Amino acid sequence: MNIPLCVEKRTDEYAKKLEAFSPKIARMYKKCYVNTLETAAVPMDDGSYFILTGDIPAMWLRDSTAEVSHYIPLAKESEEIKELIKGVIKRQRYYITVDSYANAFKKEPDSRRIFDDYPVCKPLVWEQKYEIDSLCYPIRLTYLYVKETGDTSVLDDSFIKCAEITVNQWILEQRHEENSEYRFIRTTSEKDTLKRDGLGNPVGYTGMTWSGFRPSDDACRYGYLVASNMFAAVSLGQLAELLDMAGNNMGLKKKCLTLKEEIEEGIRKYAVVDGIYACEVDGLGNSFKFDDANVPSLLSAPYLGFCPADDPLYKKTRAFILSRENPYYYEGKYAKGVGSPHTPEGYIWHIALSMQGLTSDSPDEIKELLKMLENTDADTLLMHEGFNADNPNEFTRSWFSWSCSLFAELCEKAVDERII
Repeated sequence: MNIPLCVEKRTDEYAKKLEAFSPKIARMYKKCYVNTLETAAVPMDDGSYFILTGDIPAMWLRDSTAEVSHYIPLAKESEEIKELIKGVIKRQRYYITVDSYANAFKKEPDSRRIFDDYPVCKPLVWEQKYEIDSLCYPIRLTYLYVKETGDTSVLDDSFIKCAEITVNQWILEQRHEENSEYRFIRTTSEKDTLKRDGLGNPVGYTGMTWSGFRPSDDACRYGYLVASNMFAAVSLGQLAELLDMAGNNMGLKKKCLTLKEEIEEGIRKYAVVDGIYACEVDGLGNSFKFDDANVPSLLSAPYLGFCPADDPLYKKTRAFILSRENPYYYEGKYAKGVGSPHTPEGYIWHIALSMQGLTSDSPDEIKELLKMLENTDADTLLMHEGFNADNPNEFTRSWFSWSCSLFAELCEKAVDERII
């Protein structure tokens, strides 16, 4: 996709201000900001956009939202950006109607089996790992777009259809043990397989909705993924607001708000363990206290709109996340921050460092994080997935557009808040 003039103007303006802090950060910002446009946005014949996640030739519902969200402020002044966002929304809705349990999709349907999974995926599906956030992110993209532009043309029949699919699926998965037909087995990988023949470990009713996988695409140990339920609660509130704008959907709006209350009550009742939010619980007394690097994470709760950054419970949870009590927090020669069981031990994620900055109100912390990001790009001027905290030249995902986009957001926050 060609780079619109408004993008060039915006990146030039921010880069000029970033230069005073670090010429390299300014160059990184410019390169990362346009990464999706230059490398990942593929126009389709139907007017939609297929958004590559990067070096995996598939489109994730989650990643595709995060890869283009930082362009939304330009949608009012640029028809090209407006059509890009609307094209991504259109593509996401198409995929949801194909398989609402899938997390990632192919550009075109074919008979290739990417993985040895059970059940066998539909021809358009890359993999069918059910993650709550896969249905949250399309709501977020629509909501942010409509709020920024006032363009309600996207609140059409496809919007209502996907809203119904999403809400009904989340309600069904409140009672996963009794009602769900979803199963997932990957014969080649235990960490990608749900226990009990693909059903997952036992869960009790909590009011929260069940998830098979984390946003890292690793299987959940316990089925109520707390950060994703936080995101679902926020998304349901946004969906109710959008349904008001669409009109004549009072029944669906009521279901949204009821489910939102049930999820929030479930979080209050079951997700707080030893004075902090646990990452995963099962409603049967078991919990897993950690935080993962990907988003939604507990760290990202204020960014997603679940709570303010100064909320006492969030602050206590954040202190745990950013300490060695979190089993996936690492400190090394070049950086300290949150990693993931998805990547090797000692690997910190650029997404987690950017998110730490985006949820911080400390100028010193944000400056320190920017310096860490600057020193761990392996001289590519791009953000990666995980990197070795003692040797940033060892990293995963050489092309990961979402990570680049989140870094660009952090740079703009630092400028907008006059931190640098």
